[in-house]
Amino acid sequence: MELIRLLVVDDHTLFRRGLIALLSQDERFQVIGQAGDIGEALRCVAQDAPDLVLLDNHLPGVLGVDGIASLKAAAPGIRILMLTVSENENDLAAALQAGADGYLLKTVELDHLSEFIIKVLAGESVISPEMMTKLVTAFRGKSAATEPLVSTPCDPVALPETPVEAAGQPVRTGIDLLSARERQVLALIALGDSNKLIARKLDIAETTVKIHVQHILRKLQLTSRVQAAVVAAGLEAG
Repeated sequence: MELIRLLVVDDHTLFRRGLIALLSQDERFQVIGQAGDIGEALRCVAQDAPDLVLLDNHLPGVLGVDGIASLKAAAPGIRILMLTVSENENDLAAALQAGADGYLLKTVELDHLSEFIIKVLAGESVISPEMMTKLVTAFRGKSAATEPLVSTPCDPVALPETPVEAAGQPVRTGIDLLSARERQVLALIALGDSNKLIARKLDIAETTVKIHVQHILRKLQLTSRVQAAVVAAGLEAG
């Protein structure tokens, strides 16, 4: 199997080296470079073209979230996974808006980090459960303030517009198409629950949860669990 090429960007040398040492123990990964700031990261990306960048936010000079666009421009198709101590919902929103493919806290377990890396490379969006709650709370606050959805950091996940009635009958929206069980799953996604935890709470198989999640994303025309959580928060706020 072709190795997944990683770049670690963090200004704390000891943490960076420790993370590299641990990731190198996973036979799926190859750490092809490291950097302490965005400038070094851009040079590494241009030279070595990693598959994924593990990016800290609090970097000297340019913050990690402010460097995401440049990194993506330097290597189209690259994945960027934030790995930071910042629990600030504004940093989270800025990262997602700039194009980050995930946002994890440094408290994440190594085995979980490895699996999150795999998920991001498979096209999924990942976010620490603690930050999912902050994202939902921030979204509710904006909704309560009656700010238009298009002005929020989560613009791409704005609720779909109500369709025009046809022949005197209202067209069913994506939300209307959700089954009772799918609504239950959506509510638990908004809490940041994993598929395993959702399965345990609803007493169903984890594979069944995965199928429900796929149906939810398709019906709501979304692409990630993060987007689904924000939509769910908007429904509750409304």
